[in-house]
Amino acid sequence: MRIKLLRNVVLSLLVVIVVVVLGVGGLATAVSRHAAASPTADGDVYLPIIATPGTPPPQIAGCAIFPGDNIWNTPVDTLPIHANSTNYINTIGADSGLHADFGSGVWPPGSNSPIGIPYVDVSGSQPDVPITFVAYPEESDDGPYPIPPDAPIEGGPDSDGDRHIIVLDRDNCILYEMYSAYPQPDDSWEAANGAVYDLSSHDLRPNGWTSADAAGLPILPGLLRYDEVAAGEIRHAIRFTAPETQAAHIWPARHDASSYTGSNYPPMGLRLRLRADYDISGFSPEIQVILRAFKTYGLILADNGSAWYISGAPDERWDNDMLHEMDVITGADFEVVDTSSLMIDPDSGQAAQP
Repeated sequence: MRIKLLRNVVLSLLVVIVVVVLGVGGLATAVSRHAAASPTADGDVYLPIIATPGTPPPQIAGCAIFPGDNIWNTPVDTLPIHANSTNYINTIGADSGLHADFGSGVWPPGSNSPIGIPYVDVSGSQPDVPITFVAYPEESDDGPYPIPPDAPIEGGPDSDGDRHIIVLDRDNCILYEMYSAYPQPDDSWEAANGAVYDLSSHDLRPNGWTSADAAGLPILPGLLRYDEVAAGEIRHAIRFTAPETQAAHIWPARHDASSYTGSNYPPMGLRLRLRADYDISGFSPEIQVILRAFKTYGLILADNGSAWYISGAPDERWDNDMLHEMDVITGADFEVVDTSSLMIDPDSGQAAQP
């Protein structure tokens, strides 16, 4: 009994030290993602794992991809399950398996189409070129954009698909994204529409505006990248698609692309997470990194497409066979979360930390 009492006193002192170092607010933030200290069967009290507050946001080419408290970078592992979770998942496909829509090499074989959504970073001295928007000019951010003539195009130069182009100005941390982009003989570009993001800001696009994505969201923050998997941690939500969406969107999405009005169709911006009790121990270590992110940061519905297609950047270091390990995970292994408590301002991506 004395040993247990001494241990509990020591643990209490540790809590005091954490409060002094972090401040009460910092402690609240640190503990919020974990259960409170709880007694074991024999009466011992064990403190939860305390996450360090102010976890740095993900970075690409030295640029923080939005501030750490942006909705893309906010954990959802402790949020309540959405009341309509089951219906949303059934509509997307409870029995349908996940598909890694990225990898190494090309598809189909022999084509010039890398698997995934590519991006490129350029210096601040990259020349700006004129951009002509032909489908949604009124919902596009005016050019010129610093798009190099050899910028990688989703699906390759011969693609007739989405043809996204993503360019990151690494010196100014400005993100440029275009949909259905085609290079012109004079080094200008023609695109359906385009969007520009200041990555130091929480600003969202005007409500009702599309972007290079149907949800009016940026694409780059939601891509799985090999470097972060190799580093052992992913600190952001991941983009995915669903075949039938609702004619509605929820924060932080700004746009929808559907005529379906039924309440069981998932709206753009919907956030999901892999169930906490889903056993990931049998997967390869690299896949476990991805699945931990699915549990902690979850998925964001960003576009119409095949059910449970997970977006990532192509990279020759991906092991395609390993990525197929995720095929056994189905929609039924996910749950939709209610993110309404995170919204501070409907026109801002800043999120109240759970």
